[in-house]
Amino acid sequence: MRGILQRVTRASVSVDGQVVGAFDGPGAVVLVGVTHDDTVENAKTLARKIAELRIFEDETSIQDSGASVLIVSQFTLYGDVRKGRRPSWSKAAPGPVAEPLVDSVVDELRARGIHVETGRFGAMMSVDLVNDGPYTLVIEV
Repeated sequence: MRGILQRVTRASVSVDGQVVGAFDGPGAVVLVGVTHDDTVENAKTLARKIAELRIFEDETSIQDSGASVLIVSQFTLYGDVRKGRRPSWSKAAPGPVAEPLVDSVVDELRARGIHVETGRFGAMMSVDLVNDGPYTLVIEV
């Protein structure tokens, strides 16, 4: 399981011109990719990392600071571009495998009391954010 975390001051995600998730204030946008052998345990570990990483200037975490998170599923995180000019998606898990695991990340964050917004799984989404820093981390579990 892979996450790309960006610390932000605000973020939103839209589908067909309609905002489906948004927050205004400090937080993080996390793009989440799932591969074939990922498990619920991987999802819990990713959620714990997202919640507990000390990413704010005062060395507090999302969980400690009351910040928000926008989770956006993104199968392209497992795109392979080593050969040729066309990405291969063979390492990305199919929707029936990936969607419940992305949902597990969201559920685990919410169980920790974190305000979580989401995109819509499998939809063409437009993500709008203001990167704070810029501050971007790759989280691999």
